[in-house]
Amino acid sequence: MSFVKIWIHAVWPTNNRLPYLTKDIRKKVMYHILENADTKDIHINFINGYYEHLHLLISMGAQQSIGEIIQNIKGESSYWINKNRLTDVKFSWQPEYYAVAIGQNQIKTVRNYIRNQEEHHKNMTFENEIGRFIKENKLSNTGF
Repeated sequence: MSFVKIWIHAVWPTNNRLPYLTKDIRKKVMYHILENADTKDIHINFINGYYEHLHLLISMGAQQSIGEIIQNIKGESSYWINKNRLTDVKFSWQPEYYAVAIGQNQIKTVRNYIRNQEEHHKNMTFENEIGRFIKENKLSNTGF
């Protein structure tokens, strides 16, 4: 039997980075994402975010692709947000996302980073955060 565990730190913003995810809405959305992911064998280790984006720590299995996982979470959650009228206007996520594999020894650090999003974003905008991620990982700017 094969054993595969690939850890991914994924981040994606609301469409046009609009601040739809108030604390109350964000809690509901995160709880729903966790419930839905569990039914689809998507293993989310940690989730949190801020007004205009979410961070997830995902453990992927051998038969999963990051694109399919993220599309499933984003598509289903935006449908659920709109169905339950959590926002005054039609909600959607921005098509782009950031995803990077992390090592087993980085899990605690990434989990703490995700946990402290509100405190972290008192001093840094989402644009600066993504810019730093892109620079640290030597990625090209993807349209965030």
